[in-house]
Amino acid sequence: MPHDTPLISTIVGGLVLAFIFGAFAHRLRMPPLVGYLIAGVLVGPHTPGYVADQSLAPELAEIGVILLMFGVGLHFSLKDLLSVRGIAVPGAIVQIAFATLLGWGLGAFMGWSTGGSLVFGLALSVASTVVLLKALQERRLVETERGRIAVGWLIVEDLAMVLALVLIPAAASIGGEGHAPVEPLSAALSSLFGLDLGIGGMIAMTLVKVALFVALMLVFGRKLIPWTMHRIAHTGSRELFRLGVLAIALGVAFGAAKLFGVSLALGAFFAGMVLAESELSHRAAQESLPLRDAFAVLFFVSVGMLFDPNILIDKPLPILATIFIIVIGKSVAAFLIVLAFKKPLGTALTISASLGQIGEFSFILAALGVELGLLPEEGRDLILAGAIISIILNPLLFFLCDRMRPLLEGAKREDVVADPAPAADAIAQEEMPPEDDEVHPTALSGHAILVGYGRVGSIVGQNLKSSATPFLVIEDSDKRIGELKTQGIETLAGNAVMRETLDLANLSGARSIAIAIPNAFEACRIIEQARSVNPSILIVARAHSDAEVDELKQYGADTVIMGEREIALGMVDRLAQVHHESVPYEDGHGPDTIMPTDDPPPERE
Repeated sequence: MPHDTPLISTIVGGLVLAFIFGAFAHRLRMPPLVGYLIAGVLVGPHTPGYVADQSLAPELAEIGVILLMFGVGLHFSLKDLLSVRGIAVPGAIVQIAFATLLGWGLGAFMGWSTGGSLVFGLALSVASTVVLLKALQERRLVETERGRIAVGWLIVEDLAMVLALVLIPAAASIGGEGHAPVEPLSAALSSLFGLDLGIGGMIAMTLVKVALFVALMLVFGRKLIPWTMHRIAHTGSRELFRLGVLAIALGVAFGAAKLFGVSLALGAFFAGMVLAESELSHRAAQESLPLRDAFAVLFFVSVGMLFDPNILIDKPLPILATIFIIVIGKSVAAFLIVLAFKKPLGTALTISASLGQIGEFSFILAALGVELGLLPEEGRDLILAGAIISIILNPLLFFLCDRMRPLLEGAKREDVVADPAPAADAIAQEEMPPEDDEVHPTALSGHAILVGYGRVGSIVGQNLKSSATPFLVIEDSDKRIGELKTQGIETLAGNAVMRETLDLANLSGARSIAIAIPNAFEACRIIEQARSVNPSILIVARAHSDAEVDELKQYGADTVIMGEREIALGMVDRLAQVHHESVPYEDGHGPDTIMPTDDPPPERE
C-alpha cells in the first residue's frame, strides 16, 4: 500500500493545527478562525516545515462552502429572499460599483493596466460567504430581518461575480490584454452557425443559463427534492438520510456549475432553499452540520496557505490602502445605502460590519486575473493579505458597531429634540416604538427566565402564564418574537449565551431559569454564567442523552429533563394500568431527573 497520501496528510495536518491554534485563540478570547488562518500559514509554502498540498486544500474548502450555503438555504425561504429584494439588489449593485471604483483607483495609482485594476476592484467588492454566515450564526441573526438582508445582499453579490467570471475572460481576449476561451455555449453557436455574439451575447447567454437553472429548481426541484427526502426518511435509515442530504447538496451544486455555469455555492443555496419547504429541513440541517463545520475550518486553512507574510514588510502602504477599501470604504458605503432605504440604524450597522471583509470569490477572481495576465502577482498578494487581515478584524468591526449604536442613536434623538419645529415625519419617528431588534432591561424581579420558545418552551411558557408567574422569554427568532409580543409576553430578542442578554433579563434578581433549547453546548454556557451570577437560582435544563444529563448537572443545573426516558415511562405506566393494575414504576434515577412528554426527537426540534 503506498504511503504517499497527500489528501490524508492535508486533512490531518490542517485539522490538527487548526484545532490547536483555534483553541489557543479561544483561550485568548479571540475568534477561533484567527487560529485557523494561522494554522494555514504554518502549513503553507511560505513558512518552513511541513507543506500541505496546495491543490487539494482549496477543493476541500469548496466543499465546506457548498455545505454552508446549503445550510443557509435550509433556513432561508424564497419568500424571505423576495422580501429583501428591494434593498438587497440595488444595495449590492451600488456597493460593488463603489468598491470596484476604489480598487480601480488604487490599481491605476500603482501603474497596473485598466483590466487588472478592474479585476482588483471587483475582488475587493465581494464579501466572504463563510465569514459573513459564521458571524451571523454566532450572533443568532440569520433568521432576523438584518440577517435576511445580509444573506440576500450576499446572493446578489454572488450572482454578480458569476457574471464577472464569464465577462472577464471575454473582455481580456477582445481587449487584447489577455487570453482565454470564451463562454462555451457562445463558442458552440459560433462554430455551428458562424455567429459572433460578442460581449452582449455572452452576457445574454449567462443570464439565460442562470435563469434556466433557477426556473428548473423552482418548478421541478421544489417537488423532486422534498419528495426524494421523504421517501428516504420513510426507509427509517438515518445513514441513508444523511447520505441523501449530502448527495443533494453536493450533486445539485456540481450540476449547477457544470451545466449552467452557476457557482457551486449558489447552486447549493438554491438546493437548500427548495428543501426548506419540506418539514424535514430541520433534520437535514442537523445531519449536515458536522461536515459543514469541519470543511469550513479547512476553508480558512486553505486561505492561510496562500498568504506570504513577507508582503507585510515589502508592501506596507499598499496593504493599508487595500484594508482601508475593504474595511472602511465598503462598510461606510453599505451603512449609507441601508440608511438611504430608511432601515433602522441597527440594521445598517450590522450590514456594514458583515460586509467589511472579502473571501472565496475574491481568491477566484485573483487567480483568474493572474492566469489571464491581467492582474500582477503583487495584486493577488494584496488581495490575500487584505482578506486575511479583514477576516481577523471582522469581529472587532462588529464590536465597534455594537458600541457605536447607542452613541449614534443618542445623537439622533438629540437632533430631534434640538429642532424647535420638527417636521411631521420626525415627530412620527420619535413617537414610533423602538425597532424590533432593540432590547431593553427588564423591570421584573423574583421572576422566571425562559430561554427558547419552541415546542418545549411554548408549553412551559403557557403554563407560567396561566399560573400568573412573572416571567420573560429570551428568543432569537423574529417569527416567535412577533408571536410572543402579540400574546403580551415580555421578550428579550437575543442569544442567552451572551452575558449582555442575561444581564438585561435581571439574572441576579431572578428566582429560576428554564433552558428549553435543544443545544446542550449552549445550555452549558448559559448554566455556567447563571450559576456564577446568581448561585441560589433554580436552573432547569433539557437533554437528549444520559451523557448530556451528566454534563448539564456538572455545570450546575438543578433539574435535568430528558424526553426519551419520559416517553418510555409514559408507555410503561399505560401498560401497567392493564397488566399490573397501575403498579408504580421506578426508573432508578433520582428525583433530580424529570422528563416531559411533549419533547420531540432532536432532529424534529
